[in-house]
Formats: sequence, C-alpha cells, structure tokens
Amino acid sequence: MVLGYVLVEGMRSSARLEGLPLTLTKIERYAVASATPDQPSVWTTVEFTFPEDASEQVANAVADVLDEHGGWYSHFNTGGETFVIYAHRIFRYSSGDGAKRAEAAEYGRSVGVPEPQLDWDEDE
Repeated sequence: MVLGYVLVEGMRSSARLEGLPLTLTKIERYAVASATPDQPSVWTTVEFTFPEDASEQVANAVADVLDEHGGWYSHFNTGGETFVIYAHRIFRYSSGDGAKRAEAAEYGRSVGVPEPQLDWDEDE
C-alpha cells in the first residue's frame, strides 16, 4: 500500500476526491510556521493509503483538485518512484534522481511554493 495525502486548504472550492480506492488513515490539523501570506497558518491533512497499481489514477485525481493559487502540492512514494503533484502537473521520477527532483522543486517555486515547503521525502 502507498501512503498519500492532500491538504484540505490546498483544494479548489467544490473539488472532490471520489471514486478512488482510498483508505482513510488520519486527519490532522496543525500550525505551519512557513505559511505564505496567501496560505492559512493552520492546515488540515487528510492521509490515506491506496494500492500501488492505482498510483497514476490517484496522482491524476489529486492534480485535478489542487488549487492553482497559493503554492499547493502533494507527493507520495511507490517502490522507488516519487510523485510530486501540483495543480494539473505531475512530476514522476526515480527516487534519488537529483536532477528530476530539482525540476519538480523549480516548478514549485514558479507556482509560489516557498523554499521551506519544498521538503518532500523520497524512498530510495
């Protein structure tokens, strides 16, 4: 099973994640010190698991619900691959590929993700 998440505050208004093979594992609210002026200071994470063979389906669905404004993204790792998901844009690369990670981070900067938030983990 793959562990994924979405930040509720990063979802477009009226957006839905549905029809996916997700199992809810946790909902958590927490204060964020690195929030930008366009982001709230408290975020809500909805964490879920899903079968690895649904990775593309889940990544596409998350990309479709993320807000294009405010610098939001999600990510998850599957068997040596990392998915970094922005609104309507997905970066998929072999975990540990520094050039591809840099490309995904540069895109994040271009859409307003502050440097401290470009800290996703990778399994190698």
